[in-house]
Amino acid sequence: MFFIEQVKTSKVSLPPRTGTVMNSNMLLFALLSLLCWVSPADTGKISFRFTSQHTKPIKPIRMSMVLEAVDDMYFGCNKTMAKTVNKYFERENENEMFQTAWKTAERCTNRKQKENKALGRHHIQAICVYTSSYKDFYKSFNEHVRNDRSRYRPEPAQTSFPFHFMHFWLTSAIQILSDNMNCHTTYRRTNLHFTAKLNHIVRFGFFASSSFKTTLYRFGKKTCFEIKTCSGAFLGNYSYLGTEEEEVLIPPYELFMVAKGPRVEGLSDCEVVIILQSVGVQSNLNCKAVY
Repeated sequence: MFFIEQVKTSKVSLPPRTGTVMNSNMLLFALLSLLCWVSPADTGKISFRFTSQHTKPIKPIRMSMVLEAVDDMYFGCNKTMAKTVNKYFERENENEMFQTAWKTAERCTNRKQKENKALGRHHIQAICVYTSSYKDFYKSFNEHVRNDRSRYRPEPAQTSFPFHFMHFWLTSAIQILSDNMNCHTTYRRTNLHFTAKLNHIVRFGFFASSSFKTTLYRFGKKTCFEIKTCSGAFLGNYSYLGTEEEEVLIPPYELFMVAKGPRVEGLSDCEVVIILQSVGVQSNLNCKAVY
């Protein structure tokens, strides 16, 4: 496990009806109720970039350390992984969703590569895939990132984590674009109900999108976050949407303390505001894909 601690400041009510019609309606209502009752509802999935307004979980999501996350930060093995990660690509490219998303992102990559020189082609393409929202690929990707620690292995024949290639290049891009000498205050809106205990240490455990803007209202107001991130990276024009959302992408391994603070200007419409302050990083799977 790799750990660095850092201290940085900075009903509509219907009238009663009688007779056969009423009995038929009651029967129909009962059947519909039964169907709804037996329909599967997966409320455990929390995979998202920015969160859709249509996601309605039944119970609150408690923020935690997300110990099952794939949180490899490749510290000390980045160059080795860059040379060996291609061995995962052939197998992972058999995943139809990933294959199509990766290929579709080529046009975005070609355009961004001409405009920007800080990142390599695979870095840019990983960002284009993630931020394009193509068939909601990021949802499937983040679901695996959040839950697949036990499936993460160093060889293609051994691992069942399906996104080594994407995970490495997106992580590497964040690390290149972020400047650990500076932290950013960002905001995240969701239509999910989160809870967090004051002074507890937590992680997102997936690639969490945030923004310099407080005004991305379409992503919800159920729970909003003010985040001081020191490992997150401003994607700038590398994002598929350019600088429209002013997106700052936070890696799965960044640690935050749940803090108390004054009312956050720009988030006054939110039902709950959680304040997070970066306190370091923790990578339980550091370099496990290599050694």
